[in-house]
Amino acid sequence: MFSKILIANRGEIACRVIRTARRLGVRTVAVYSEADDNARHVRLADEAICIGPAAARDSYLVGERILDAARRTGAQAIHPGYGFLSENDAFAEACAAAGLVFVGPPAAAIRAMGSKSAAKTLMAAAGVPLTPGYHGDDQDPGFLHRQADAIGYPVLIKAVAGGGGKGMRLVEQSHEFAAALASCRREAAAAFGCEQVLIEKFLRRSRHIEIQVFADTLGNCVYLFERDCSVQRRHQKVLEEAPAPGMTPAQRAAMGRAAVDAALAVGYVGAGTVEFIVGDRFAEDGGFYFMEMNTRLQVEHPVTEMITGQDLVEWQLRIAGGEKLPLRQEQLEIRGHALEARIYAENPDHDFLPSTGRLVHLARPAESLNVRVDTGIEQGDEITPFYDPMIAKLIVWDVDRHAARARMLQALADYRIVGVTTNIDFLSRLVACPAFANADLDTGLIERSRDFLFPAHSEPPKSVFFVAAVAGLLREQIAAVSRAEQSGDPWSPWSLHDGWRLNLQAQRTISYRSGETRHEVAVAYEADGWRLTLGGESVLARGQILDGGPFAGQVAVELDDRRLVASVVAVTERQEQKRHVFLNGTNYVILRDDPLHVVEAGGALGSGLTAPMPGKVVALLAGIGQQVDKGAPLLILEAMKMEHTITAPRNGRVKAFCYAVGDQVADGAQLVDFEALP
Repeated sequence: MFSKILIANRGEIACRVIRTARRLGVRTVAVYSEADDNARHVRLADEAICIGPAAARDSYLVGERILDAARRTGAQAIHPGYGFLSENDAFAEACAAAGLVFVGPPAAAIRAMGSKSAAKTLMAAAGVPLTPGYHGDDQDPGFLHRQADAIGYPVLIKAVAGGGGKGMRLVEQSHEFAAALASCRREAAAAFGCEQVLIEKFLRRSRHIEIQVFADTLGNCVYLFERDCSVQRRHQKVLEEAPAPGMTPAQRAAMGRAAVDAALAVGYVGAGTVEFIVGDRFAEDGGFYFMEMNTRLQVEHPVTEMITGQDLVEWQLRIAGGEKLPLRQEQLEIRGHALEARIYAENPDHDFLPSTGRLVHLARPAESLNVRVDTGIEQGDEITPFYDPMIAKLIVWDVDRHAARARMLQALADYRIVGVTTNIDFLSRLVACPAFANADLDTGLIERSRDFLFPAHSEPPKSVFFVAAVAGLLREQIAAVSRAEQSGDPWSPWSLHDGWRLNLQAQRTISYRSGETRHEVAVAYEADGWRLTLGGESVLARGQILDGGPFAGQVAVELDDRRLVASVVAVTERQEQKRHVFLNGTNYVILRDDPLHVVEAGGALGSGLTAPMPGKVVALLAGIGQQVDKGAPLLILEAMKMEHTITAPRNGRVKAFCYAVGDQVADGAQLVDFEALP
């Protein structure tokens, strides 16, 4: 076993590797960019070295700086995590040349499987069935278009390098191909430095099943069963689970053998994942098609760890150190069921647009043998536009799928984040939706369940406003007590905040807004609480703060004979007094409508369009003076390695673009001078 390793990554995977290394008594070195100088993985590691500016291309993707950090600190091995340089054969070779162990497969295996096109050619020679498509080197746009026409639509354009859903476009009709190809190539070049693509027939009702393999330097190879990664959006995984619902032992063995054969064919060493496409319901003959092999540890590896009881990072370190596989195939077994949900800073209601900002409040579910949180983010940290907006991976385990789903729903309800928009409420609906509950899985599940997953906006229940009002009243009481204690006469009746009046009952109104609707809660002070009235409903309310403080804490609220436990977080964003009420697993965001608080209007509702996040303009899609319809694409903004199309908010005319292609723009910057037309 190594005595010191360097982790050439950041975020949750760096923290994940540090956890196992510390348990094994291995010292760790973190590398970090200027944007990550106070990141969690930097604080957890034994040593840390800054390797450059915020942009990944100037830091985490500069192999020589990472090798230099390893030399300076005396690290014996480099763990690449996933992403960045984890599947870079040149970096693996550079590690070997520098006398360092690359915790991953040999460079030759990375090269063999690193190109989706080359990997498919290799698998075809080995007799593994492939999805119909074109995987060749001719990248002429016209030729690729003709190949797509010959394959038949819909087709999927995929970057031959990389993964994570980047550089992928679904094309439904021939006239859409050229634009989709151009967009795919831009995104692939930005994310992976290679714009070469392949084309495959898109199977509408298919499942994404992957097999975890492990091989050592002694010629041994095993598979640690499968993961079902079918639940995706924009070809990026959202929920993963193990084992795959509905898979028979015979089908599992057949896919496992094929995955092991694929690994042995390229002289594989370490952790790898062989990905397959299968029918939405497993075919009786167990038919499957090879997609690709990822020559690294996967984001979703924790579900495999939960059902096997094995630490895959420990396996990686032991195998990289020359040890044999810890277990033989017959010693591995499946125990229970595990689910993983990816917690992202993004807005599902706006096409999953990434969200940036500081996490002003963060509460995670309690970890246990059943609940695990892998994260590199803590309260107060910033989600920047430089890296993937993942906040954490939430993993649960239980005796069967039904129990695991229930545990996931509870864990999601206990996850509370304020400061950025997240997908937590969406994930809760996804786990609860009938298709997922019944294991009716395929890669189009989110799209075909849109009515359930994206419900029309509805007003929060009255209990939300009652809870917010009680939390505010408790906050006022605490402030009054604090002022009294600091005054010269702490027992003065003028310091009390109990609403006492000589001949009248004290009354007031607390106003909130939800969307465009104003909600006025009438408050009458009573001896044993407050009488709250809203929309004709009246309740006697009492409350107490259970933990935290008046601005961010858990409160117990009694409304007549009903007791609710909720978390209420008060923040001010862009001059708006927001109240986040976490109640019954949902985050309700309402505004405190204070008539003395002035809110400035502006932004995207004016004559121009503003950037929803920091990014780079990569394409202008309309001409100056051009009249466009509502929803027409105007420009493409690249942020967080993904492209986002800015569209016309209404019928109008483009008067001018405020930035040129290649320009960097700040969050909220005006992008287009746009004139609305009747």
